[in-house]
Amino acid sequence: MSDHINISGLRLVTTIGVPEEERSRPQTVSANVSITLSKSFKGFDDSIEHTIDYYRVSERLREVASSGERKLIETLAEDLAAAVIEFDGVCAVTLEVEKFILADCDSVSVVITRAREHV
Repeated sequence: MSDHINISGLRLVTTIGVPEEERSRPQTVSANVSITLSKSFKGFDDSIEHTIDYYRVSERLREVASSGERKLIETLAEDLAAAVIEFDGVCAVTLEVEKFILADCDSVSVVITRAREHV
């Protein structure tokens, strides 16, 4: 399917960074999430039960980001994508994590796409 739900600029508080000094305090990163649904919007009958509750997704992403500490945004992106894939009705997710760390640029980011494994 090609129907998506997008969450743009979701601010997440996390403990991240290679230097120990950077991980000494939480910082805010931004996530852009594109969720590919396993079925189209057609037939949803204006009912939340037929779609992905993006509020619940955002809350889950906040939980994952705030748990533990990581050195790499690549690791954070993997953890966040895995959390989205767990939701029923999600076929795939493309996720960008932006970190605001370099003084001379807007952000540094990684982008990953992960699909639900068919068992």
